[in-house]
Amino acid sequence: MLKIGQMNSLVAERYMEFGFYLNPREEQVLLPNKYVPEGFKLGDRIDVFVYTDSEDRPVATTLKPNAMVGEFAVMTVKDVNPFGTFFDWGLEKDLLVPRSEQQKPMAVGEKYVVYVSLDEETGRVFGSTRLGRHCAKVATDQTVGQEVSLLIYGITKLSIQAVIDDTCLGILYRNEVFKKVSIGERLTGYVSRIREDGKIDLTLKKPGYQSIEGSSERVLEILKKAGGFVACHDKSAPEEIKGVFSMSKKEFKRTVGALYKKGLIELSDTGIRLKEE
Repeated sequence: MLKIGQMNSLVAERYMEFGFYLNPREEQVLLPNKYVPEGFKLGDRIDVFVYTDSEDRPVATTLKPNAMVGEFAVMTVKDVNPFGTFFDWGLEKDLLVPRSEQQKPMAVGEKYVVYVSLDEETGRVFGSTRLGRHCAKVATDQTVGQEVSLLIYGITKLSIQAVIDDTCLGILYRNEVFKKVSIGERLTGYVSRIREDGKIDLTLKKPGYQSIEGSSERVLEILKKAGGFVACHDKSAPEEIKGVFSMSKKEFKRTVGALYKKGLIELSDTGIRLKEE
């Protein structure tokens, strides 16, 4: 069965002057000449992406879109009109996000995370930025401490919103994120809490002792790059520590304490120094 909005492995059944028809007649799809690879002939099998043209006819291409049906991707707005917004999704035909599927007004040139969906009745592929309609708003099979893949789709003054493993939604708190993140960025994160209502809180730090290990590596690396000394200590302002080490003051003190106990650094009122080996 022909899968609209997905990759299909199809066989060339007929040739016309404008391209090859793939699949038997009852489900035939045209592969235009501009996408036909050199040496391709009748009876050959080819992997193609299938979508519908402006007249809702299925058409095949060897180009691969930024995302297929059921997937998320960051895309750039190409045009905005009264009934929807068109996104560049890597094909000649742009992806329409209907007005009803928009979370907020959009602007040409801006980037948004889009979910690619299929209208089963018409066979049309469309996009949506109302991500909550297409993935769970609560935990599915996640557990506290679990490593997860995050796709950043929203940033507010207090929180950073992310799609977790392309299945459900969660949030990071801005005061716990010590690096710059942007819309469409993919990061590795961890489940820090699953609330009573099933909603998920996230963190970019490894849980427990693993977090100290990662932070220790960063402190040692920064010290080496700085020539062995950095003028930060436990009395330094949180903003200063965050600017230098990209971590909270609490994490900094815990990490520095662990490094000191291991005999890897020296502490003073002026800063921390890497011990000579």
